[in-house]
Amino acid sequence: MKRLFVLNRRDFILTAAAFGSAGTSGLAHAQAAQAAAPRQPVILVLGDSLSAEYGLKRGEGWVPLLEKRLVAQKIPATVVNASISGDTTSGGRARFASLLAQHKPSHVVVELGANDALRGLPLQNTEDNLLQITKAAQAAGAKVLIVGIQVPPNYGGDYTRRFEAVFGKVAGATKAALVPFLLKGVADAPDALSLFQADRIHPTAAAQPQLLDNVWPELRKLLAAK
Repeated sequence: MKRLFVLNRRDFILTAAAFGSAGTSGLAHAQAAQAAAPRQPVILVLGDSLSAEYGLKRGEGWVPLLEKRLVAQKIPATVVNASISGDTTSGGRARFASLLAQHKPSHVVVELGANDALRGLPLQNTEDNLLQITKAAQAAGAKVLIVGIQVPPNYGGDYTRRFEAVFGKVAGATKAALVPFLLKGVADAPDALSLFQADRIHPTAAAQPQLLDNVWPELRKLLAAK
């Protein structure tokens, strides 16, 4: 004789509640595990025409080359290029808060300042803008890499030295990483003229791998840091 198991209404409600509780608990555990999983790095590049592929075909600039290097080295990261040709440190500072809120970067590469020099803007303003951008990024939990630039000697020896020192001062004050000169190996190369476009300001496509090689060692350290 087969034995039948019959649940009355009370038993059914208790059993369903037990299953529901277990399901909810499982979902909660899954959500907690997902939240605890390490977030993929987001690298935000805040720059000017030197990072915005001015005069180049899309994909030739050092920032797109960075994306390819990350893939080749199997480093999971998203690159957001927020560079705008002609931008100054003031312009970058003005739009930085919205970029932080939108992209929530884990790493910020700040490549600004060249246009400040071209426009003859006060060095103290350049320094203050870079300082505030860096502090805002760090307050949001991002690691910062400051990319320095130098101006030609025709700007005058004193101005040239003081401008170059701005980037190191900001990096030192905030303990941010520093690339002293983005155009090292390009602007000071024996065949420098061949590595610049006709305007003698913007590097050619052939120079872009060198720009990436200048940035990469310091950025790689930041990506590896816990």
